[in-house]
Amino acid sequence: MRENDMLEKDEIFSKVLRAGRRTYFFDVRATKADDYYITITESKKFTEEDGSFHFKKHKIYLYKEDFAAFTDILEEMTAYVLNHKGEEVISERHQKDFKREYQQETPVEKAQTEKSFTDIDFDDI
Repeated sequence: MRENDMLEKDEIFSKVLRAGRRTYFFDVRATKADDYYITITESKKFTEEDGSFHFKKHKIYLYKEDFAAFTDILEEMTAYVLNHKGEEVISERHQKDFKREYQQETPVEKAQTEKSFTDIDFDDI
């Protein structure tokens, strides 16, 4: 039996999440003893200057005995992030091609701008 046939045989259920340059694959697979486990694969596309591309993949294997603890910690971590930083995605600002649609001065920038000017009354000169 070819390796690809084996991969298809032990893959029971799959879902895909496309997220920009990243794609997440969630797969239920079977062990040799016919028990189930989950793999989560992150695949990230990288484009070279010549137009060619390659993918980097990272995989996590998650077994049934760890499901409850994994789910609890994942829920706790996602709640922490959303409670402390909200749902707005700000990481786009750090991408090479990010263009701010509007110019909004932060309170720190505003204070620095105000400090750089001196208010002079011409009657004082």
